[in-house]
Amino acid sequence: MKFGPCPVREAAGGILAHSIALGGTRWSKGRRLTEEDVAALAAAGAGSVTVARLGPEDLGEDAVAARLGARLAAPGLAVTEPFAGRVNLVAEAAGLVTVAGEAVARLNAIHEAITLATLPDLARVAPGQLVAALKIIPYGVPAALVAEAEGALAAPPVMLEPFRLRSAALIQTRTPGFKESLLAKGAEAVETRLAGLGMRLIEARIVPHETDAVASALREARADLALILGASATSDRADVAPAAVLSAGGRIARFGMPVDPGNLLFLGDLGAMPVLGLPGCARAPALNGADWVLERLAAGLTVSSPQIAAMGVGGLLKEVPARAQPRRRTRHPAPREAVEVVLLAAGGARRMRGQDKLARPVAGEPLLRRAARACLSSRARAVHVVLDPARPERAALLEGLRVTTVEAAEAPEGMAASIRAVVRALPEDAAALVLAFADMPDVSAAHIDALIAAYDPEAGAAICLPRTPAGRRGHPVLFDRRFFEPLADLAGDRGARDILSAHADFVAEVAMPDEAVLTDLDTPEAWEAYEGRACAAGEGR
Repeated sequence: MKFGPCPVREAAGGILAHSIALGGTRWSKGRRLTEEDVAALAAAGAGSVTVARLGPEDLGEDAVAARLGARLAAPGLAVTEPFAGRVNLVAEAAGLVTVAGEAVARLNAIHEAITLATLPDLARVAPGQLVAALKIIPYGVPAALVAEAEGALAAPPVMLEPFRLRSAALIQTRTPGFKESLLAKGAEAVETRLAGLGMRLIEARIVPHETDAVASALREARADLALILGASATSDRADVAPAAVLSAGGRIARFGMPVDPGNLLFLGDLGAMPVLGLPGCARAPALNGADWVLERLAAGLTVSSPQIAAMGVGGLLKEVPARAQPRRRTRHPAPREAVEVVLLAAGGARRMRGQDKLARPVAGEPLLRRAARACLSSRARAVHVVLDPARPERAALLEGLRVTTVEAAEAPEGMAASIRAVVRALPEDAAALVLAFADMPDVSAAHIDALIAAYDPEAGAAICLPRTPAGRRGHPVLFDRRFFEPLADLAGDRGARDILSAHADFVAEVAMPDEAVLTDLDTPEAWEAYEGRACAAGEGR
């Protein structure tokens, strides 16, 4: 591949190396220049342009990403379409990611042009979460290197182990004077942990802190997993809870672990049922060593004594902002009170043939300002408007409105760039966002409020989208925060359609009284028809 500046007159067929602004429009890097492009550059007075040219032995970045991405495909992991030389590996279910670190290192050592980044081995993921990213750095790679990389990916280096266990039994022990509040707190903390792993607590017993009582409860347990949370810390293999496992006919595989908090854990089994003795710190929601063992058991992985012994490196735990209470199920006290609207207004309006549709008046008011006011009138907590910094005149249309503007410098690359920019700018406590479009003149606060009212992540309504009386889906769409990460990782101009299709089980359709959620004005013809209907209705738009 050849890379560098060349005279504009010789640039046809080259790949534009850097984005450029030309005549009010922006050409994105990666554009293959045509003869017409060269003429436009010359007419604008450009003397040279930096381009990349593939040689006969080279494959384009997207072709390479597609070929290698196909080798990453594994059960439970979806590979996205290539864009700008990148494909993503996304989890389709909750579980643990297993990474063959040596295989990833071998791939990355082939050539600096080919890179694969992954989550750590045994990282816990949720549906839709980014697991790995394959990025081709230059615009082209020799075919021989691609073939070598395919050989290094003979087996997928990244796999997903979904959470498989579905039920658990909890046995808590009580000593004289033990507080009832601690028993309730322990049950609540355990149930919350299990819910995050897709498990239900189907049995909960409180027995005296005696070996025979615990052993009897274990023999009667009929769950996939048994958990023991003692009133008194387990300090020896011969203590009450481990002795109860042996008395019930089971075995103890490990007592204690080199993780703090969580040292006083034990692991055993009773037939096919794993038995996990929880440390006292499990009554609190904060991360502890038992979480690491519990999630591996939930994924159906074998947990051995040597594996627990190896957890010592990194086993001194503390809560930090990047990983604060990561095993706790996110529960906002009032999710509907923390919904924020994202109004996309950074598009280039290419279909308007030179007009700025968002500045065009509807009922005497610029369309962008009208859309922003509708969002502000809703029950949403805040409104964020995404703008292209190259179009400052749009920001002026919002003057005096209590909106937050977010600049999307890469907006010309497509809608995804706008979504990425604003999702990363949302406050950490945002429970959900409503993705709205500024070119929809009839979407009102009532439409947005209907979506927010239907939003109930605990009941499975984590994505809410409007449905017209005729049964057609429209916009805007509400997304729970569990989808913020895949939204922040979108590419191209497809918007969030792939997220909707991949997570259909989380979608709730909200009935709307009209067709407003379908009406957008993105061509002169659409404007003419809309204004004609308004005049006929006597609205004087």
